[in-house]
Amino acid sequence: MNRYSRRQFVGTGTTAAAALAVTSSLPARLSWAANANEEINLGFISCGGRSQGLMSQFSKVQGVNIAGLCDVDETRLASAKKRFPKAQGWTDLRDLIASDSIDAVVISTCNHWHCLAAIWAMEAGKDVYVEKPLSHSQWEGKQTVAAARKYNRVCQLGTQQRSDPMQAEIKKFLHEEKALGEIKAARVNRYGIRKSIGKRDTPLPIDKNVAYDLWLGPAADEPLYRESLHYDWHWDWNTGSGEMGNWGVHVLDDCRNNIFQDSVALPKRILGGGGRVVYNDAGETPNVHFAFFDTGSIPVVIGLSNLPAKPGDKRSAAHPGPSSGYMAYCEGGRFEGQRGRAAAYDNDGKKIREFKGNGDVLHQQNFIDAVRAGDRSILNAEVEVGNDSTGWCNLANIAFQAGQAYSAKTANQVDLSQWKDLLGDMEEHLAAHNLKLTDSQIKLSPMLELDSETEQFVGEGAELANPLLKREYRKGYEVPEIV
Repeated sequence: MNRYSRRQFVGTGTTAAAALAVTSSLPARLSWAANANEEINLGFISCGGRSQGLMSQFSKVQGVNIAGLCDVDETRLASAKKRFPKAQGWTDLRDLIASDSIDAVVISTCNHWHCLAAIWAMEAGKDVYVEKPLSHSQWEGKQTVAAARKYNRVCQLGTQQRSDPMQAEIKKFLHEEKALGEIKAARVNRYGIRKSIGKRDTPLPIDKNVAYDLWLGPAADEPLYRESLHYDWHWDWNTGSGEMGNWGVHVLDDCRNNIFQDSVALPKRILGGGGRVVYNDAGETPNVHFAFFDTGSIPVVIGLSNLPAKPGDKRSAAHPGPSSGYMAYCEGGRFEGQRGRAAAYDNDGKKIREFKGNGDVLHQQNFIDAVRAGDRSILNAEVEVGNDSTGWCNLANIAFQAGQAYSAKTANQVDLSQWKDLLGDMEEHLAAHNLKLTDSQIKLSPMLELDSETEQFVGEGAELANPLLKREYRKGYEVPEIV
């Protein structure tokens, strides 16, 4: 098997496309792919909270060995090493990727690292389990899918509900039995309180134990005015994707899976808005966010809020259905789904069926099974599926970022009761915080139209939205175009 050293990465300025020249011959499958009794050595890129959970889950899968640990924060790396003392440790992910001792990698870094880390790993012949959202921008997600195809690798996205057997039961109920008749519309929710991340007067000092250049990777080197380096990167556009990319990807993926059966890759049109309000903190991403997706068939809306129902309240804002889930509005009633459970109701509101899910390690097992078989077709959240679900989130974020002053005329272009209800919910929610939809802090995009062939925006707002489909990369950490 072709192997690549740290020297090869460094010698080309860490540009992965040049660093790993494997276009002429694909890496051979490892010996354990033909011998299911041999251990698969996993390397973890990041040792933060999510990664620690994944380590616990993968440790329960038979035949898996936690063999490699990597984190730019030496304190977090040391903590993980205490859990897995036999694992080799690295600060630089390129050293882990280049190691012959690692068969597959698990990536749970900040969002802005997901694609580049996955591409580098696949170029080096590793299979990849990468946390959601797949991408930080839509262009780099496409490159990651292309890399999985070019280098013939198994690549699974961490949307773990895809491996819950309940999902197949739901699809049978909705689509084969048509127990509630035709699906007319869908609403997706993510309501969960998150506190302010603070706002410093001076830039955040970086701990000496953090290799900050590596932490930044593809992201711009900008001063941070929040209080914490870790986790709160979610709410900074430079490194994160907000709540839409953090939790929105789960609930939108459920919607794509169970309502559309993945028949709609990306929506045709998007209208979205919201704001970062109340907290006056260093965060940039919206803590109130709403969007409409025109799919060409079943219309979808999503409502999201990280604010309490009212100041000082411990409850989230009022909303129909689950706080983190989706609803299908059907001819014969409605269906409400969320992680681990679901229920169907007739038009009189009577519950007619319940579904219960399995929250075990089935998704991790599914990845390992596919790695052993060398067969991506058995993955439940293969990278292309993950790219499409992440795309809905990326597009909703673009709509917010391309938004201007809220316009009732623009909002009223959508003649859909679920959209009107959502805007009404948001209006009441904001009023509890002495805000209005028409306040300057709230933005709304024009109706953005996406060309399905080019995946570029056309028409009104295209000049604002298209530059947001791809980011600028720091030198040495460019996501390569895979051809």
